[in-house]
Amino acid sequence: MALTPAQRLDPRLLPTFLAVLEHGRVSAAAKALHLSQPAVTAQIRKLEDELGAPLFLRSAAGVSPTAAGTTLAGYARTMQRLLGEAALAVAGAEEPAGELALAASTTIAAYVLPSVLARFRISHPAIGLRVVVGNTEEVIGDVKRGGVAVGLVEGHARASGIHLEPYVDDEIVAVSGLSAGGATFRVRRPGDLARVPILWREPGSGTRAVVERALRRAGIRRGPLPIDLEIGGTAAILGGASAGLGVAFASRWAIQAHLAAGKLTLIPGLDLVIRRTFRWATATGALTGAARAFHDFAQRNPPVIAG
Repeated sequence: MALTPAQRLDPRLLPTFLAVLEHGRVSAAAKALHLSQPAVTAQIRKLEDELGAPLFLRSAAGVSPTAAGTTLAGYARTMQRLLGEAALAVAGAEEPAGELALAASTTIAAYVLPSVLARFRISHPAIGLRVVVGNTEEVIGDVKRGGVAVGLVEGHARASGIHLEPYVDDEIVAVSGLSAGGATFRVRRPGDLARVPILWREPGSGTRAVVERALRRAGIRRGPLPIDLEIGGTAAILGGASAGLGVAFASRWAIQAHLAAGKLTLIPGLDLVIRRTFRWATATGALTGAARAFHDFAQRNPPVIAG
């Protein structure tokens, strides 16, 4: 009697598959797994034979998953997570303790995370918290290097070697304070952005990447101009807009207090819909311990935008 695909599949090959997927090169995966490169190659080929489909595209730059590889990755990660949960359940694991090292991009760290962390601390008092703040590229790098167990980022839908999972939605809107002459900047349509100063986040910022893509889709080929300013950090951007330095693009999560205080006003009628999703960023493999506890808590208790 012929074996079914499920019976042919050796689950012991999946960690090797995930390591190759994470590192993007067989040689790097072999080093991480403490195996020889031919051994890793043989395991991947055996897995492809068992499934009857190629899992990677090979090139001089490394490997990238095929459609079949992407599908398998989701199931492989789920299997790892379930096995981890089963081991904890059978062992009668106690409440996780220790330190949670978490990285978050600046908007999320300032305006989304605080309420979640406050509630998490009440329900998990034994877990210490350490939050590393940076732009999206810096957070991705921290997760890749293993400096933190989990990150939260904005602006990316995919990143090499990183698993990205949707968390909460956001919308970026155009805002302005009073100009130096005491009037708001006259921006009524996207083309008007060519003649007013814009306050840009630094390169590597998720907000900047999303705004630049939205402007290109609207037919506006506008990068930073001499009249613009580049300012690192959401709070500084909003402070600059409030002072009349230019038009800012900022998260709905970030602007609520400024709108309520009358320091900023929304710019209507631009016809620019800039939506994005804040995402979890994790390395290949299941979360465990404090990181798993926080992820699950945050998923069950998402923050709610004010206003």
